[in-house]
Amino acid sequence: MSGTGGTQGGSAGAPARLAAAAAARHEGLEVSVCCGRLGAPPAVTHQADRPHYAASMIKLAVLLAAHRAGALDRAVTVREEFASAVGGTYRADRAYDNDDEPWRHLGGEMTLRRLCHRMICSSSNLATSVLVEHLGLERVAAACPEGLVVRRPIGDRAAAEAGLTNTVTARAAVQVMQALLDTGDPRLLRPLREQRYTQEIPAALPPGTPVANKNGWVTGVLHDVALIEPPEAPPYLLAVCVAGGPEERARSAIHRVAEAGWLDRQRLGQGAPGAGASGAGPAEADPRGADASGAAAPGAAAPEAAAPEGEE
Repeated sequence: MSGTGGTQGGSAGAPARLAAAAAARHEGLEVSVCCGRLGAPPAVTHQADRPHYAASMIKLAVLLAAHRAGALDRAVTVREEFASAVGGTYRADRAYDNDDEPWRHLGGEMTLRRLCHRMICSSSNLATSVLVEHLGLERVAAACPEGLVVRRPIGDRAAAEAGLTNTVTARAAVQVMQALLDTGDPRLLRPLREQRYTQEIPAALPPGTPVANKNGWVTGVLHDVALIEPPEAPPYLLAVCVAGGPEERARSAIHRVAEAGWLDRQRLGQGAPGAGASGAGPAEADPRGADASGAAAPGAAAPEAAAPEGEE
């Protein structure tokens, strides 16, 4: 890529391609990126603290809260009516869910662990509501890192109309994934590794790459966060949050960032240009160095995939 400033591709050993792709101009889109090695400061950020509507990214916090609460093998009743964050109740809408399994258990029981699995791998809204009702919003909110704000359950339309909303930043998405890894419980990663919706970050990686991801989507919003485990480089975390524009363009932006991150996978521990003399700190991608066309990373083509609908 050509350009000047902090994302110029000529700095040896720095993730310059990722920084440039993160800051590439996508007309009508707001793109936020956070990427780095496990347990280390981010190597590249771009608008990483910009709040986005969270959609299903809150499900990662619900998973973490459920783990902290324990007793995941306990069975609870599956129902469709829940307490609203503003008083009264709301009813889950089967037409706007992505998973039939919890609905088949309506009136019966499922374990918390199984509900967590369906909440993540199939993005089940009903499973999420059952879990939030059991855990309580306060416990879910307490599991959120700074930048991930959960103020209402998914599907609580009365609360949404009252102005309560859930937001996420790219940095917070990476941090909640890191918190899940820090538990040391590999079972928490299983639903992320068995993710059904892999059209965003995983689709831009070489086939067979081990990846664990969770995405979120509503009209005008498309996010994904992933643990990526290259066979010949240390694992890393990547979050891309996109707001505005049609879904296809948002997905293309995510693909470009993920492709560039893959090309720079060996360099993520060294810091991007502008990170300082040690290269140890995070660098904010400089849009002056981005390819104004938003071109894909060299040598990679963004795959096309149909997008799921009906997130919330």
